[in-house]
Amino acid sequence: MKGKQTVWDMVRSLALIGVVVAGIYIFVPHDDKADPTRTVDYRVETITARRAAPYPVAVPVGLPEQWRATSVTYERKNANAWHLGFQDPDRQYVAVEQSTDTSAKNVAKVTRRATATGQTQQVGDRTWERWDGEKYDALVRQEQGYVTVVTGTASFEQLGAMAAALEFKQGPDAR
Repeated sequence: MKGKQTVWDMVRSLALIGVVVAGIYIFVPHDDKADPTRTVDYRVETITARRAAPYPVAVPVGLPEQWRATSVTYERKNANAWHLGFQDPDRQYVAVEQSTDTSAKNVAKVTRRATATGQTQQVGDRTWERWDGEKYDALVRQEQGYVTVVTGTASFEQLGAMAAALEFKQGPDAR
């Protein structure tokens, strides 16, 4: 009998906690439409990468305000990998990936297994290879000793807009 009272007391306590939590949820203001995407500043990482990387680091210049930087990394020990992620105006993901690992395996990794289509896309004075994938599409440019990839869930048009905005700089004076 005593054991049943303990179980019943526990059930009542849990119900009371549930009522309190529901009350807090209802009465504490929250914005369901708020954008959870955090914007990052990539200026310091850009300076660091441009000083350390053995290739000209690509950073977009002049993109409209609606393009929001969401992630940035430079990993010297990981084939000098430069990553700069963005959310485009259509809320799609676009990333700039560079590395001294020019292998198809590395390109497939950063494009989430996209494959070369054999087609190219002219962006300004540069020709990019088009890669098509189930999740990500990509524009790929092989250079001497490094590869630049513009990839993501965005359309080829938006990937091209990012590629067109890229400025390639290297060295201690590059900002």
